[in-house]
Parts: sequence; structure tokens; C-alpha cells
Amino acid sequence: MRIMTNRKIKTLFIQISLCMVGFLLLSVVIDIPVCVLGMGIAALVFCSRYLTEQDRIMGDAVSRIQAFISGDRDIRIECNEEGELYRLFHEVNSLAAILNAKAENEGQSRKFLQNTISDISHQLKTPLAALNIYNGIMQTEAKTRELSTIQEFTGLAEQELDRIETLVQNLLKITKFNAGSVVLEKHRENVAEMMADVERQFSFRAGQEGKKLVFAGGEDLFFTCDRSWIGEAVGNLVKNALDHTESGDEIRVEWGQSAHVIRIAVKDTGCGIHPEDLHHIFKRFYRSRYSKDTQGIGLGLPLVKSVVEAHGGTVEVDSRMGVGTTFTMNFLIPTKL
Repeated sequence: MRIMTNRKIKTLFIQISLCMVGFLLLSVVIDIPVCVLGMGIAALVFCSRYLTEQDRIMGDAVSRIQAFISGDRDIRIECNEEGELYRLFHEVNSLAAILNAKAENEGQSRKFLQNTISDISHQLKTPLAALNIYNGIMQTEAKTRELSTIQEFTGLAEQELDRIETLVQNLLKITKFNAGSVVLEKHRENVAEMMADVERQFSFRAGQEGKKLVFAGGEDLFFTCDRSWIGEAVGNLVKNALDHTESGDEIRVEWGQSAHVIRIAVKDTGCGIHPEDLHHIFKRFYRSRYSKDTQGIGLGLPLVKSVVEAHGGTVEVDSRMGVGTTFTMNFLIPTKL
């Protein structure tokens, strides 16, 4: 019987059983009615003590539940005994833990949303302010018909609009990853074909800026992934490399397999990353005080990290000032384990 797993109920049954046996033995020398009366009184005493204790336990449990409802999130019901009642108490404690975890997650989500809105507002101030200045200049020049000045500031305004578009798109992508709403559509993809897409995307820019873009790796390497998101991650690394190199520099994208790991690396011969920045570059909107880049918005690398981790991988960075930087994405091959 499951009810007998409770120590106190078991003790009650033993006490009543011993009482019955004792009075049955006494019935040999004492009248049976007297024995029955004594046995009944003893049983009532034992049951009364047990019920009083149970009432105290239930009262304590009710008080603790009321305290939890009132806001004491750390309070729990004592459930060190065995039995169905204590099993119920354990489930109540589990429910309280689940509610606490849910409340904490909701608090973190609200904080994340608040920080995201704050970040968006802060980052949009600079391009919007610039657009207002450019618009004022163009209006003034339009009156004097200075077409060259108008064309110049129209181009600058277009750059700021592109910057706003990139900012909003990357923020939306990172927010989706952090909210867990991104559903990866993984398929067995040829890595060389994915890298060819990235090469087509950036080859024109590299040629315009006088930079050498090299792609090298195995033609028969396959990787189960979401092709569009991996392309997004590699593309962000290539864009980052182009942003931090000068004419004549080289950007190499290499891929290969080592043991049970697929590696995709983006190397450049640019200015490098200052040692103080290496531990912060994957933070949203991080801007180095040593960087000469005034156009970067600090969302490309955090997005890369989110994409790689969503695929169960890791991303590493190795950089030397004045020599160059290498970002390496590592992905385990589950079928090989």
C-alpha cells in the first residue's frame, strides 16, 4: 500500500495494532467490555495526536503558499518525509520553481527589449542628425543652385540611409536569435558552393577598393546547416575584413575538415584588433577607442556569434596589430561522433 510509505501513518498503524494485541491479552484477566473500551480510548488518543499533527502540517503548508502568493518567491514547503501528502508538497514546490523561472525569464525579456529599444534609439541619433544637417545644406544650396554641393550631400544622405537600413535589419536578426524565434532550415550543403555565393556578393567591392579576395577549400566538403544563415555569418566576416583593410591588402576565406570539425576561416592582412578589444568585439554596439572605423555599428560580429552558436559551433578570433586578423568558425560533425 502506497499510504504506508509515510512514516507517521505507519507508526499510527503499529501503535493501534500493538494496542489491540495488548488489550486482547489483558482480556484474559479483565472483562472484555472494559478491554474494548480501553482499546477504543487508546485508539482515539493515537488518532487524535496524528490528526493534530497533520492539521499543523497542513496549516504550515497553507501559510507558506500564502506567503509565496504575497511575494516571497524563495519560500518552500517542507517535504522531507515520504508519502502521498509530501509528494503533493514536492509538486507544489516544483510548480513554485517553474513560476519563478518563468517570471525571471519574462523579466530578462523585458530588460532585453528595453535595452534593444535603448540601443536602437541611441544608434539612430547619429545618422538621423546627419540627415537633418545634409537636408538643411541641400535646401540652402538649392536656392543658390549649387548642383555639385547638392549631389555631394545627396550621396552622403544615401550612405546614412543605408547605414540605418543595415542597423535595423541586423537588430531584427539578433533579436530573433535572442528570442529563440529563428527556425533553422538545415540541409546537407556543399561548402564550396556556399562560399561561391559569398564571393559573388563581395568580389565587385573588393575590386573597386583594390583588395585581393581569395577563396580556397575542398570542393567535396558537405555540411548540414541553414545555408542562408551561414552565408550571412561568413558575409559579415568578409564585410568586416573589407572595412578594416586598405588597398593592396588580401582577404582569404578558407574552409576544410579536421577530425570531426568543419572549419571556416576568414583572414585579412589589415590593421588588426587591439588586445584590449579582443574580449569585447562580440558585444552589441561595441566601439573600440582604438578603431579608425567611424561607420561601423557594432552588430555584424554579434550576429555572427548568434548564427554560429545556433548551429552548435564556436567562433574564435586571433589578431595582431599591423599584421592582420583571423576569425575561425568551428562546427562539430555529429554523424562522425
